[in-house]
Amino acid sequence: MKKLALYALFLVPAVVLASSGNAGESHYFQITGRETDFVPRLVNFIIFAGLLYYLLANPIKNFFKGRQAGIESRLKEIEEKLQAAKDMKREAEERVEEAEARAAQIIEDAKKEAVILAEGIARANETELNAMQKQFDEKLVLEEKKSAREVIDEVLGESITNDDIMLGESKVIEIVKKKVA
Repeated sequence: MKKLALYALFLVPAVVLASSGNAGESHYFQITGRETDFVPRLVNFIIFAGLLYYLLANPIKNFFKGRQAGIESRLKEIEEKLQAAKDMKREAEERVEEAEARAAQIIEDAKKEAVILAEGIARANETELNAMQKQFDEKLVLEEKKSAREVIDEVLGESITNDDIMLGESKVIEIVKKKVA
């Protein structure tokens, strides 16, 4: 149905134009003496195209030159930004590498310091342990002497009395001098 309407739309104007009142001569032929008006139309078109070119050529050229310059400047800006971004990326990668190297160095130094501190602590503990052992040994000797004295005093105190010992004055003074000195 649509095709039929489309054919009718094209066919009706052709039929209308084909049927002219004067079969042999057209109105244009009667006025000009020529069959077609192609040459005058061509001249009019050339004049129109020339005027359009004369009036619009420079503005159109300037528009496209300005557009080209604008595109070039934007392209340069984009290239500069891209290069700056590449440079920043490279610098950031270098800083990351430096930071990783620094971190590895810090870890290595920390391990070395930990070993040194552990050795120092072990030496200090060993020294302190030796000192404590000496103190213990000295206390043990003192306690042995003290308990031996107590035992001797106790044994002597029980079995010997003042009457059993005959001491002279000179002997007592000598014992006191030894005790005092």
